[in-house]
Amino acid sequence: MTARLPTRLLVDALLRRTNDGGGMGLVMARGDHDAGGLLVIALDRGGEERFLERRLDFDGRATLVDVTPANDSRNYAQRRRAQDPDLWIVELNVPEPERFIAETLGQG
Repeated sequence: MTARLPTRLLVDALLRRTNDGGGMGLVMARGDHDAGGLLVIALDRGGEERFLERRLDFDGRATLVDVTPANDSRNYAQRRRAQDPDLWIVELNVPEPERFIAETLGQG
């Protein structure tokens, strides 16, 4: 198992990189600073929302999983937060948001 960076550092890095890339980022809910989960609502230039969640694979590596709901996306983040109060919810509005997320998580 590899050491994981605290979630708050990953969120800070995502927001900084998004800002540097000409986009906007917003923390919608703060979770546990060290071990909280991460749900990113990704908007490519204000387009359709995609929901990406950081999850651990079987080898303990962080991976991005597209968890975009088929319907009722407006309430999805609220339901996830109710299930996991340690979850961070971040919205990124930037061209190619998946690239920013993957590079920040060390997958790019």
